[in-house]
Amino acid sequence: MQKIKIEHLTKVFGPRPEQALRMLDEGASNAQIRKTGNAVGIADVSFEVEQGELLVIMGLSGSGKSTLLRCLNRLNPSSRGSICIDGDDITRFDREHLLELRRRKISMVFQHFALFPRRSVADNAAYGLEIQGVDPAARRQSAVEALELVGLKGWEDSFPDQLSGGMQQRVGLARALAVKSDILLMDEAFSALDPLIRRDMQQELASLQRRMKKTIVFITHDLDEALQLGDRIVLMKDGRVVQIGTPENILNHPADDYVKRFVENVDMSRVLTARSVMGRAPEVAFPQDGPRTVLRKMTESSDTSILVVERDRTLVGMAMLDELAKAVKDGRQSIDELIQRDAPAIGPDTPLTEIINLMATWPYRLPVVDEHRKLLGVVTRPQVIDALAQNSTTDAAAEQARNAAV
Repeated sequence: MQKIKIEHLTKVFGPRPEQALRMLDEGASNAQIRKTGNAVGIADVSFEVEQGELLVIMGLSGSGKSTLLRCLNRLNPSSRGSICIDGDDITRFDREHLLELRRRKISMVFQHFALFPRRSVADNAAYGLEIQGVDPAARRQSAVEALELVGLKGWEDSFPDQLSGGMQQRVGLARALAVKSDILLMDEAFSALDPLIRRDMQQELASLQRRMKKTIVFITHDLDEALQLGDRIVLMKDGRVVQIGTPENILNHPADDYVKRFVENVDMSRVLTARSVMGRAPEVAFPQDGPRTVLRKMTESSDTSILVVERDRTLVGMAMLDELAKAVKDGRQSIDELIQRDAPAIGPDTPLTEIINLMATWPYRLPVVDEHRKLLGVVTRPQVIDALAQNSTTDAAAEQARNAAV
């Protein structure tokens, strides 16, 4: 379901925006417009954000990404175009409706933590609720719950200067979560953190998003961060959208030379996932099957192992050829005791780097399952190696994959 719809959005800074807009319509460049004393922040930007999507807007400094984000809550009033949230064009909102939008529907997490040094962690997290007029007991409870979500349980009565940089950013995120707004706007939220803490925060945000399914618009200039977090990426240059797509779509099908240069050094083994390489699951067995029946299925497919699922395709485990042959010889009537129920399984979004490492110790195909353990498909060594070869991954990753196949 569509949450945000942006159409032909343009923002011009300067004393004569009408002149700049006319020049844009006539095809003038940003450099030509700057000579008039005006500057183009963004130009003719259009895209949609789905409910529960984490959309990353990225580009180099000066590309217009932060200007665009600030237009979404009208910290930057747009010069032209529309921004519809839940069907309402917020560019037409008066002051009262705009304040209500900011208080209840949209929260923002800034690059710098923006915490009040003399307020406790809980009071900082509850600040948005205080602005809404929520009574102290209720806002304290909501703040405590939000702090627990971001891993800060027990720090409620501490003060910001007692926290590390990563912990302070978690407080900023908790403050946004405490108001239970529909939309989170995150402006370079992790860029002030050192690399290890930044990676932890990226994983924390991804974990929270899986649970909470917020609509998030995340700004970054870091391609690795965009690939790690984004359901889709909006890539900008000079205030304009160059390409919109999933990470894999942008990496595999760059729209122009600018995008090619942007992504040329990406290690595809970190980006490609099980979803992109998996194949259809071959013949499967059921727990109620007898060993002779299962052996017949395996003979037809020339496999040395077989996945065992319930009738609804819920994965139970895996059975091995030698164990089944022994069970037939012993006259067993069921495979139930032969099933390796602790056999590894992966999700569709598992990156190839993790799959390669797992294949180094697990010699069989890997089942791909959804969150309910329903079997979606399988990943094999040849599929991984072929995907890496086709996508020109780094020599190191390709060599690692080949070694895993041995």
